[in-house]
Amino acid sequence: MSFLEQALGLEIISRGNEITLIGDIEKIALGREILNLMWGKLKRGEDVDIHTVSAALRFSDEHAEEQRSAPQHHHQRRKTDHHKDGKPMTSSTPTNLKELIETKGQIVTRKKTIAPRGPVQAAYIEAMQKHEAVFGIGPAGTGKTYLAVAQAVSLFEQEKVERIILSRPAVEAGERLGFLPGDLKEKIDPYLRPLYDALYDTMGAEKAEKRILSKDIEIAPLAFMRGRTLNRAFVILDEAQNTTAMQMKMFLTRLGEGSRMVITGDPTQIDLPSGETSGLLQAMDILHDLPEVGLIRFGSKDVVRSDLVAKIVTAYDRHDGRGGAR
Repeated sequence: MSFLEQALGLEIISRGNEITLIGDIEKIALGREILNLMWGKLKRGEDVDIHTVSAALRFSDEHAEEQRSAPQHHHQRRKTDHHKDGKPMTSSTPTNLKELIETKGQIVTRKKTIAPRGPVQAAYIEAMQKHEAVFGIGPAGTGKTYLAVAQAVSLFEQEKVERIILSRPAVEAGERLGFLPGDLKEKIDPYLRPLYDALYDTMGAEKAEKRILSKDIEIAPLAFMRGRTLNRAFVILDEAQNTTAMQMKMFLTRLGEGSRMVITGDPTQIDLPSGETSGLLQAMDILHDLPEVGLIRFGSKDVVRSDLVAKIVTAYDRHDGRGGAR
């Protein structure tokens, strides 16, 4: 309750099965709608936590913004509610928040169902379901990589693709891993660990390891993609801001028949040598007009990892003069 109180500026009092909201009329209406949504989820046996509430708030913010920007007509009716004493109170709070949230796409795997935690995540999921190639661009903590892996697992389990290929540029090691101890797998695993983590969470560690051993799932540095044609595969390139222009072109031209590609990255976290053009930035500039390519931009408001992470990203954006604009 305290999270919702802070987010809406309300006082929420719970006595047994009765909840009282005290505060601004419009915020009360929104708070009640969100609480009803959460209660409905609990009755259906769904999990409800701070992330679920946060997602509802993100969707309501987007809907309210759309309503403010839409043309207003004098004959439009506003929502009418009532105080306990029977006197009417009027609010412009969205009346279709439930539909707004529950009609958004989900990613279904055998292990779990992943619902979007905000309108930009919903647009990202829709883009991955619609386009052959999708760019997911934005700061850490927005779910870009996790959702891409979940979509890959979903299509793989439905046998719509025959394999999953997950890749990252090992730029921190300059693609020169020979000086590191251990065999090849032990050398590259630290750079690919986030992909393993997402895979284990959406598929299960045991099943994922079996699929890796059978080569149905391949996790490899970007340099290993050269010279290949990837048919009926779901291919993810993570941390793509650290690809060179040549590497990005090489990767994009691997796309084969029946394949899908998702490219994720954060243009503010480029680790390439000074003067080197980021393949991600160049590709976005060259390909943004192609109808087969989806481009989704995340911002600091879309960070779902932690409120503090969102504030850190916003602070850095402000310091860099970007103002946190998406």
